[in-house]
Amino acid sequence: MTKRKNSQDTKTETPGRFSRRRLLATAGGAGAAGLAAGAATGAAASRRDDGDGTPGAGADVALTTLGGTAVPFHGRHQPGITTPVQARGHLAAFDLAPGAGRREAAELLRRWSALAAELMAGRGPGGEEDLAIARDAGPASLTVTFGFGRGFFDATGLTAARPLALDPLPEFSADRLDPERSEGHLWVQIGADDALVAFNALRALQRSAARDGTAAVRWQMSGFNRSPGATARPMTTRNLMGQVDGTNNPQPSEPDFERRIFVPGDGDPAWMRNGSYLVFRRIRMLLDDWEGRSLADQERIIGRRKADGAPLTGGGETTPVDLAATGADGRPVIAANAHVRVTAPESNGGAAMLRRPFSYHDGIRSDGAPDAGLLFLAWQADPLTGFVPVQRKLDRGDALSPFLRHEASGLFAVPGGAPEGGYVGQELLEG
Repeated sequence: MTKRKNSQDTKTETPGRFSRRRLLATAGGAGAAGLAAGAATGAAASRRDDGDGTPGAGADVALTTLGGTAVPFHGRHQPGITTPVQARGHLAAFDLAPGAGRREAAELLRRWSALAAELMAGRGPGGEEDLAIARDAGPASLTVTFGFGRGFFDATGLTAARPLALDPLPEFSADRLDPERSEGHLWVQIGADDALVAFNALRALQRSAARDGTAAVRWQMSGFNRSPGATARPMTTRNLMGQVDGTNNPQPSEPDFERRIFVPGDGDPAWMRNGSYLVFRRIRMLLDDWEGRSLADQERIIGRRKADGAPLTGGGETTPVDLAATGADGRPVIAANAHVRVTAPESNGGAAMLRRPFSYHDGIRSDGAPDAGLLFLAWQADPLTGFVPVQRKLDRGDALSPFLRHEASGLFAVPGGAPEGGYVGQELLEG
């Protein structure tokens, strides 16, 4: 197709400003909490990245192509785990209706899987089922991910098949958990780079569950990340505290990435092979208190520079933190209770998680403070060796903890991906 010449194409860029051409050339930036699909999933999105959730060299994507990016539903792992994090997200937990058991759950997962595959390919259900919410858009990097909570196994008579890794998480001192917004039989994660595409998928799945009364929504939350193309170059995303967030995520290029994030192919139970365990936490940030601290104080609490995410020990964002470094006064440059020290794998026996969160803002509280923070999502092969030891360490003395409130929680078993013609959880429900 012949490109139409735009008068703006002939203008000289003003320093510090973005021309339309420059914006189109740099529109592929994505949040850094997500990782490349690539070899880790066997089902790569068409937008390539460097392993930190941002597109790699030569992978710039024009704004007009964002809607056309499709992620395959079928594969060894489910989508939405190592897929680059999207701009919009919805999380929902469903409870099976009284009387709904294994057969009804299997039929629901069969319907949901077929619907997710169609929606992720940019196709709607058609006919009267098509809500037309996203009719004008392509798939926009849509992903749909399904998981099972602890109560699902009792409700379906599959208690004997419940993994030990789904044992309840321990209580932590910072927990202020609302049980009505925690846990659930079935868990759904939806991500997309277009808000209407994401909402359309959420509504379609909810209607599918309600159609025969199999399951009802227990809780639902919505989140967001930086939109692709919002920055002059692909960058790690920032959280609502203004901090660069996601720098130290495990990388697919690391030899032990699969072992840390996914249940091995010979793991137990068999139906969880190539799956992962998801820890969800709704973490409210006390932004008024945080924003009242000086920049130097904020950087000491985190252990990184706010401007670029570089460790206080020097270098750039991806420079390893030197936990042994001392200043002229002989004291550690990274404080003993700095967040980066407390969460470092070397401080936790090598424990690591793939963090893929969304920020959220649910209005203003009665005290005038923003109800905002992080929908924390952490993926690991075993939460007892991933999330639990790190959170215990945070609980004992993290300088960031006074600015956070953990208000909801969930632990879900997320099976491996569905094969062509199959559905998520089929081995569990039909085995």
